[in-house]
Amino acid sequence: MSEFDKYTTAPPPPAGVASAEERQWGLFGHLAALTGLFTGGIGNIVGPLVIWLIKKDTMPFAADQAREALNFNITLLIVGVVLLLITLVTFGLGVVLTMPIGLLLGIAWLVMTIVGAMKANDGVAYRYPFALRLIK
Repeated sequence: MSEFDKYTTAPPPPAGVASAEERQWGLFGHLAALTGLFTGGIGNIVGPLVIWLIKKDTMPFAADQAREALNFNITLLIVGVVLLLITLVTFGLGVVLTMPIGLLLGIAWLVMTIVGAMKANDGVAYRYPFALRLIK
């Protein structure tokens, strides 16, 4: 297993059937990222982090889903910083490239967050397609 695979391979979903309360907290783990819309982006990381820290010892499914949302939002934060750096290094000329990419990522973030929340509410462990698994 290469170093890249170590950080990108999705962990297996938690064993067993999730209870209704666990599914609801899994839903909250994904939707907590939407608080970033009202907090200038801080909530994208803090929301899922809080759910994960609260539920990691008591509800494995909810903790797994909150951790997955946290990893996805950290990945998008890294991509956003890289896009910003590209724009700054090119003295603003890179915005021709970075703005459309940023818009597409923003739409993808919103859609995948909602899909993840719906899947978690159904009791299905959702895995974001291009998330670095930094939090294990």
